[in-house]
Amino acid sequence: MPLIHKDGKDTIIFASKEDHATPSKIDLPELEPSPGLLLSNGEINWNCPCLGGMATGPCGLEFREAFSCFHYSTIEPKGSDCYDAFKTMQTCMVQYPALYGKKIDALDLDDEENPMEDHKKDLESENNVSRLGSKVKEVPHTSSIETGIERTDVK
Repeated sequence: MPLIHKDGKDTIIFASKEDHATPSKIDLPELEPSPGLLLSNGEINWNCPCLGGMATGPCGLEFREAFSCFHYSTIEPKGSDCYDAFKTMQTCMVQYPALYGKKIDALDLDDEENPMEDHKKDLESENNVSRLGSKVKEVPHTSSIETGIERTDVK
């Protein structure tokens, strides 16, 4: 028979080898199902892990207003009456790029030069090695202390 000691809110049970030799006779209560996005009363569960913590933080209020508007929207197409709420949420999120990420607009990339071309031009302007057809021009040695890269000579 195990020795049971209560210490405030804690219960300490000392069990012997013999106590562990027989199967347990304890019946555990059935686990309550996780509520998910919607609670049983139809309200939004703001603690649901499926929201990824968006309901909290510096723009949590704006997110909850926009999400609620969309969820309860009856207009077709759904959520078309929530433009202002989503615009307010986006305005807030732009103020915290480290937290919500920086938006890259695909349309803006089409208007700019190819980023790889810029990188290629930078490399050529540094004169590390510029290849012109089959000719290779090597630049004077830069110390590994300056570059952080150990140099190996190729002949």
